[in-house]
Amino acid sequence: MKLAPSALALVLVALPGYAFVQHDHDQADHRGGHSDVGHGYVPSHGPQENHAAPAARGPERGHEEQHQNFRDQPGHPNAPHVDARDGHWVGHSGPDPRLHLAHPWEHGRFNGGFGPGHEWHLAGGGPNRFWFNHWYWSVAPVDVAFTIGWLWNSDPIVIYEDPDDPGWYLAYNARTGTYVHVEYLG
Repeated sequence: MKLAPSALALVLVALPGYAFVQHDHDQADHRGGHSDVGHGYVPSHGPQENHAAPAARGPERGHEEQHQNFRDQPGHPNAPHVDARDGHWVGHSGPDPRLHLAHPWEHGRFNGGFGPGHEWHLAGGGPNRFWFNHWYWSVAPVDVAFTIGWLWNSDPIVIYEDPDDPGWYLAYNARTGTYVHVEYLG
Protein backbone atom coordinates (compact mmCIF):
# COMPACT_ATOMS: atom_id res chain seq x y z
CA MET A 1 0.00 0.00 0.00
CA LYS A 2 1.37 3.35 -1.01
CA LEU A 3 0.62 6.44 1.12
CA ALA A 4 -0.12 9.80 -0.41
CA PRO A 5 2.43 12.48 0.58
CA SER A 6 -0.15 14.29 2.74
CA ALA A 7 -1.03 11.04 4.59
CA LEU A 8 2.66 10.26 5.09
CA ALA A 9 3.22 13.77 6.50
CA LEU A 10 0.30 13.28 8.90
CA VAL A 11 1.75 9.98 10.15
CA LEU A 12 5.19 11.54 10.61
CA VAL A 13 3.70 14.45 12.60
CA ALA A 14 1.28 12.34 14.69
CA LEU A 15 3.65 9.49 15.59
CA PRO A 16 6.01 11.53 17.80
CA GLY A 17 2.97 13.03 19.55
CA TYR A 18 1.61 9.56 20.26
CA ALA A 19 4.97 8.49 21.65
CA PHE A 20 5.06 11.57 23.89
CA VAL A 21 1.58 10.88 25.28
CA GLN A 22 2.45 7.25 25.91
CA HIS A 23 5.74 8.20 27.62
CA ASP A 24 3.99 10.83 29.77
CA HIS A 25 1.42 8.21 30.88
CA ASP A 26 4.22 5.83 31.84
CA GLN A 27 5.93 8.57 33.86
CA ALA A 28 2.68 9.37 35.68
CA ASP A 29 2.35 5.71 36.71
CA HIS A 30 5.82 5.73 38.23
CA ARG A 31 5.44 9.09 40.02
CA GLY A 32 1.85 8.79 41.19
CA GLY A 33 1.75 5.13 42.18
CA HIS A 34 -1.20 2.87 41.45
CA SER A 35 -4.08 3.73 39.14
CA ASP A 36 -6.50 3.38 42.08
CA VAL A 37 -4.68 6.19 43.91
CA GLY A 38 -4.08 9.77 42.75
CA HIS A 39 -3.84 10.67 39.06
CA GLY A 40 -6.23 13.60 39.52
CA TYR A 41 -8.93 11.76 41.50
CA VAL A 42 -10.60 14.05 44.08
CA PRO A 43 -12.72 12.44 46.84
CA SER A 44 -16.33 13.63 47.01
CA HIS A 45 -16.05 14.06 50.80
CA GLY A 46 -13.59 13.80 53.66
CA PRO A 47 -13.32 10.88 56.07
CA GLN A 48 -16.23 10.01 58.33
CA GLU A 49 -16.00 10.90 62.00
CA ASN A 50 -14.70 7.99 64.05
CA HIS A 51 -16.36 7.65 67.46
CA ALA A 52 -13.78 5.14 68.71
CA ALA A 53 -11.44 5.88 71.59
CA PRO A 54 -8.30 7.84 70.70
CA ALA A 55 -5.49 5.81 69.18
CA ALA A 56 -2.87 4.50 71.59
CA ARG A 57 0.08 6.78 72.19
CA GLY A 58 3.29 6.01 70.39
CA PRO A 59 6.43 4.95 72.23
CA GLU A 60 7.87 7.27 74.85
CA ARG A 61 10.74 9.57 73.94
CA GLY A 62 14.01 7.79 73.42
CA HIS A 63 12.38 4.63 72.06
CA GLU A 64 12.41 3.80 68.38
CA GLU A 65 9.14 4.89 66.79
CA GLN A 66 7.04 2.18 65.16
CA HIS A 67 5.62 3.05 61.75
CA GLN A 68 2.23 1.91 60.53
CA ASN A 69 1.98 0.25 57.13
CA PHE A 70 -0.62 2.02 54.96
CA ARG A 71 -0.13 -0.18 51.88
CA ASP A 72 -3.57 -1.80 51.82
CA GLN A 73 -3.30 -3.05 48.22
CA PRO A 74 -0.35 -4.03 46.03
CA GLY A 75 0.96 -0.87 44.36
CA HIS A 76 -0.70 1.54 46.81
CA PRO A 77 1.60 3.98 48.63
CA ASN A 78 2.83 3.34 52.15
CA ALA A 79 1.29 6.62 53.29
CA PRO A 80 -2.21 7.77 54.22
CA HIS A 81 -4.14 7.82 50.92
CA VAL A 82 -7.60 7.69 49.38
CA ASP A 83 -8.59 4.70 47.26
CA ALA A 84 -10.21 6.06 44.08
CA ARG A 85 -12.30 2.90 43.63
CA ASP A 86 -14.45 3.50 46.72
CA GLY A 87 -13.31 6.82 48.27
CA HIS A 88 -11.99 5.07 51.41
CA TRP A 89 -9.57 7.21 53.44
CA VAL A 90 -6.87 4.64 54.25
CA GLY A 91 -5.04 5.53 57.47
CA HIS A 92 -7.65 7.86 59.00
CA SER A 93 -8.77 5.93 62.05
CA GLY A 94 -10.02 8.60 64.44
CA PRO A 95 -8.61 10.92 67.07
CA ASP A 96 -4.82 10.82 67.38
CA PRO A 97 -3.35 12.08 70.67
CA ARG A 98 -0.17 13.11 68.80
CA LEU A 99 -2.29 15.74 67.00
CA HIS A 100 -3.66 17.37 70.16
CA LEU A 101 -3.45 21.18 69.96
CA ALA A 102 -3.62 23.29 73.12
CA HIS A 103 -5.22 26.09 71.07
CA PRO A 104 -7.14 24.65 68.08
CA TRP A 105 -7.65 27.11 65.23
CA GLU A 106 -5.20 29.52 66.90
CA HIS A 107 -4.75 31.37 63.58
CA GLY A 108 -8.43 31.31 62.62
CA ARG A 109 -10.46 28.90 60.55
CA PHE A 110 -9.96 28.28 56.86
CA ASN A 111 -12.94 29.46 54.81
CA GLY A 112 -11.64 29.10 51.25
CA GLY A 113 -13.75 26.05 50.44
CA PHE A 114 -13.54 22.31 50.97
CA GLY A 115 -13.63 19.26 48.74
CA PRO A 116 -14.30 18.98 45.01
CA GLY A 117 -14.47 22.28 43.18
CA HIS A 118 -11.88 23.81 45.50
CA GLU A 119 -8.58 22.57 44.08
CA TRP A 120 -5.53 24.73 44.74
CA HIS A 121 -1.97 24.44 43.43
CA LEU A 122 0.94 24.61 45.86
CA ALA A 123 2.86 27.82 45.25
CA GLY A 124 6.00 27.33 47.33
CA GLY A 125 7.56 26.44 50.65
CA GLY A 126 7.82 23.01 52.18
CA PRO A 127 6.25 20.92 54.94
CA ASN A 128 6.98 23.43 57.73
CA ARG A 129 5.34 26.31 55.87
CA PHE A 130 3.71 26.20 52.45
CA TRP A 131 1.13 28.30 50.67
CA PHE A 132 -1.39 28.64 47.90
CA ASN A 133 -3.72 31.52 47.03
CA HIS A 134 -2.13 33.63 49.84
CA TRP A 135 -3.14 31.10 52.53
CA TYR A 136 -0.37 29.61 54.66
CA TRP A 137 -0.21 26.14 56.17
CA SER A 138 2.05 23.76 58.08
CA VAL A 139 2.13 19.94 57.93
CA ALA A 140 1.76 18.14 61.27
CA PRO A 141 5.20 16.97 62.41
CA VAL A 142 3.92 13.36 62.62
CA ASP A 143 2.96 13.50 58.91
CA VAL A 144 5.98 15.26 57.35
CA ALA A 145 7.50 11.97 56.12
CA PHE A 146 4.37 11.37 54.02
CA THR A 147 5.06 14.47 51.91
CA ILE A 148 8.21 13.08 50.33
CA GLY A 149 7.69 13.40 46.60
CA TRP A 150 5.21 16.30 46.84
CA LEU A 151 5.95 19.10 44.38
CA TRP A 152 5.76 22.19 46.61
CA ASN A 153 5.46 24.62 43.70
CA SER A 154 2.73 22.90 41.66
CA ASP A 155 0.89 19.92 43.16
CA PRO A 156 -2.93 20.10 43.17
CA ILE A 157 -4.25 20.18 46.75
CA VAL A 158 -7.79 19.85 48.08
CA ILE A 159 -8.56 20.71 51.70
CA TYR A 160 -11.00 18.72 53.86
CA GLU A 161 -12.03 19.24 57.46
CA ASP A 162 -10.70 16.66 59.92
CA PRO A 163 -13.74 15.41 61.85
CA ASP A 164 -11.67 13.85 64.63
CA ASP A 165 -8.74 16.15 65.44
CA PRO A 166 -9.81 19.72 66.36
CA GLY A 167 -7.70 22.43 64.73
CA TRP A 168 -6.42 20.21 61.92
CA TYR A 169 -7.42 19.93 58.28
CA LEU A 170 -6.51 17.27 55.73
CA ALA A 171 -4.55 18.33 52.65
CA TYR A 172 -5.19 15.80 49.89
CA ASN A 173 -2.70 15.71 47.00
CA ALA A 174 -4.67 14.83 43.85
CA ARG A 175 -1.50 13.88 41.95
CA THR A 176 -0.22 11.33 44.46
CA GLY A 177 -3.53 10.41 46.14
CA THR A 178 -1.93 10.88 49.57
CA TYR A 179 -2.99 13.22 52.36
CA VAL A 180 -1.57 14.73 55.52
CA HIS A 181 -2.83 16.68 58.52
CA VAL A 182 -2.22 20.42 58.14
CA GLU A 183 -2.69 23.42 60.37
CA TYR A 184 -4.00 26.66 58.91
CA LEU A 185 -1.62 29.55 59.64
CA GLY A 186 -3.68 32.33 58.10
